Amino acid sequence: MMAFDSNYWAVIIGGSSGFGLAAAKKLAAHGMNLCIVHRDRRSAMKKIEPEFDKLRKTGVNLLASNLDGLSDEGRTRVLDELSDSLADQGRIRLVLHSVAFGNLKLLGPYPGSPVPGQTRNLLANEAGVSAGRMDEIVQSAFAQGYNAVYPLVDDKGDYSNRQFLGAEDFNRTLQAMGYNIVEWVQDILARNFFAKDARVLGLTSEGNTVAWKGYAAISAAKAVLESVSRAMAVEFAASGIRSNIIQAGITDTPALRAIPGSDRIRAQAVLRNPFGRLTTPEDVADVIYLLCKDEAAWINGALICADGGERVG
Repeated sequence: MMAFDSNYWAVIIGGSSGFGLAAAKKLAAHGMNLCIVHRDRRSAMKKIEPEFDKLRKTGVNLLASNLDGLSDEGRTRVLDELSDSLADQGRIRLVLHSVAFGNLKLLGPYPGSPVPGQTRNLLANEAGVSAGRMDEIVQSAFAQGYNAVYPLVDDKGDYSNRQFLGAEDFNRTLQAMGYNIVEWVQDILARNFFAKDARVLGLTSEGNTVAWKGYAAISAAKAVLESVSRAMAVEFAASGIRSNIIQAGITDTPALRAIPGSDRIRAQAVLRNPFGRLTTPEDVADVIYLLCKDEAAWINGALICADGGERVG
């Protein structure tokens, strides 16, 4: 098993669950020290701390900071603490931005698509049953994992919230998931903490081009993230930084489950994916690990899909 240089560190912003935690486990298994930034409630730490203990048992150094990594104060505090851990030889090989902090409000009123109801009524007439009975059949089949019936599932209930996106909702989402990565990279670069060959990675999704309902603010943030990653790939190359974006396939994470209609998004993804399953955090962690290897030094300014072919399915 290849081990990274013992002086290498990964800074993972959003590393207590999902992609961030999976990446931390993969990198720790290969000897990379970890600085994990997360923001979780005390009740959640009962589940998170055992995961961090497992990371420590791999023998790597772990600095975990439970604070607001999106603020200037939080970022400064983390880097001040990390400065002591880096000492003379330590250098940051990877910055992974894995923050899921975005607003999922709709742009405006959405009455629901009429298509599911119309189709169910047609099927009910053909089958000689009531519309109510057909609703029960569809809901039961979907609950049992028959993904192919997802277009027949009523979506009105997912969008009953009467609060809609405003300027502040957009601003907070754009900062958190769009350009906060630049703020981290700028500060780390100013402190001369980067390794000579460093990697900066952000995470996007198919929602960057597909209009999922309730995803408008996050979709805008993903477009910003991809743009600033390309800019960093050009402007920071002279400092030895390679900047890339990973587009993960649909993954069953808390962030996905927060999206209205996520059950139908998952069902569609399984049907589209050539391998007939969802992407896992471990699938994406494997790609993150590969991009940290010496052999990936010539990959810069790219958007790399880690979805098993889902996007072409």
